[in-house]
Amino acid sequence: MKNFNYHQSTKILFGIGRIKELPEVVLRYGKKVLLVTTPAANVALAEQYSRIKKLLAVQGIEVVHFDGVIPNPTVATISAGALMARKFGSEVIVGLGGGSSMDAAKAISVEATHVGTSWDYLFYKTPQPVESRLLPVIAVSTTSGTGSQVTQVAVVTNPDVRDKSALYNNILYPQVCIVDPELMITVPQFVTATTGFDVLCHAFESTINPGTGAYVDLLAWEAISIVVANLPKVLADPADIEARERMAWADTLAGLCIANAGVTLPHGMGMAIGGMYPHIAHGEALAMVYPAFASFTWEAAIPQFSKLAVLLNPTLKGLPDQETASACPAEIVKFLKLIGLNTSLKKANMPESEIGALAEQCMVLPDYKGNPRVATLDAMVELVKLSY
Repeated sequence: MKNFNYHQSTKILFGIGRIKELPEVVLRYGKKVLLVTTPAANVALAEQYSRIKKLLAVQGIEVVHFDGVIPNPTVATISAGALMARKFGSEVIVGLGGGSSMDAAKAISVEATHVGTSWDYLFYKTPQPVESRLLPVIAVSTTSGTGSQVTQVAVVTNPDVRDKSALYNNILYPQVCIVDPELMITVPQFVTATTGFDVLCHAFESTINPGTGAYVDLLAWEAISIVVANLPKVLADPADIEARERMAWADTLAGLCIANAGVTLPHGMGMAIGGMYPHIAHGEALAMVYPAFASFTWEAAIPQFSKLAVLLNPTLKGLPDQETASACPAEIVKFLKLIGLNTSLKKANMPESEIGALAEQCMVLPDYKGNPRVATLDAMVELVKLSY
């Protein structure tokens, strides 16, 4: 067995009804809360936000609500939230929502307590944030997708340079996360599909990343099995609380995986797509590139691609690994069709003239270097073309 490391500092409160414990958790850190969410775009969200604020208010907790988070949150988004946190004198931040809200909460914690903007503290820059200055973050996930509730990552987009990057530091783990499947019942079908596919991607890429190990491998394959069995169920019946609960668990497992192993080529490509074309959801971007990634990579990771293929299509069980692995790209396409995500960059209105520019951007983040087969620039151009 190869040596491995595993780290996790977030306390996980998982299960139906756990949201009721939020006031108790908040009071460990303070009584002045910045609540970070997306806008209340529909009645279900408005009711959810109102419920959370009432839960906190009953316990004498003061709340100011920053509801300016957008998909692929920008530097300006984070700055607006940080300004509100400073003016209010926030003692703790609650990030309520999907990955965008939870990532924004982490980034706001940094900018509200440090000079400059969140963009000044990306993973490759110095100096890095100082732990003692940060505001504690409590992450409350309402989607089963990004795993942000248990990671040290905060993704931020800079529209001025058409770049999407991340703060990455072990001091950015949320202090506590609450994963309550009841909060996920009203998630729209498209968001359920894109975030659910992101779970599968996180888990699978963790199995082929050089940083993987026995513990990550165990969690990752459990997560993948759950997604394959339960994502179609929640898409068919959004109120299926048992399937929602399983997806929430898979999301948490996959988040633990990427926090300790990391992602590979598809996520580097997906981040580049989100930076250049912010209207494309992260999970949607992954769906666009995954067939091409699988075709490009499977021969360099036959055991993993073989295992994924069999999970996607159990009739392949018993065939030689080489044969099942070679079938994996086609099985991924079938699964994407099943969950309504068989799409392309062209369908998302990406200009064909920008294929070369996108390929170059796909090589800015180091994720592609952790792929079992590392793409050259020429290979990356072909991958983008295949995804187009």
